[in-house]
Amino acid sequence: MTSKQRAYLKGLAMKIDPILQLGKSGVTPEMTASVEEALAARELIKINVLQNCLFDIHEMADMLAERTNSSVVQVIGRKIVLYRQGKDDKKKIELPRK
Repeated sequence: MTSKQRAYLKGLAMKIDPILQLGKSGVTPEMTASVEEALAARELIKINVLQNCLFDIHEMADMLAERTNSSVVQVIGRKIVLYRQGKDDKKKIELPRK
């Protein structure tokens, strides 16, 4: 992903609300499945990390991205933004050319 594409996705992410929350249990198989479903439906998602979560936010973002075959767009504060391009017939977000 190029910096231009990442900047475009950051702009889109500013307008969306978090749809998932990570709590004290961290990244569980159930949370991974939820992220997988959300990415399949939306392509771009925002995750809120609660105050009671003791794990490193950047490590959790990388772990979720690896497990769901997605890209970390940004980690800002206690928010994680992930992107995974949809299948050709379900593509919703057109990224700028490289």
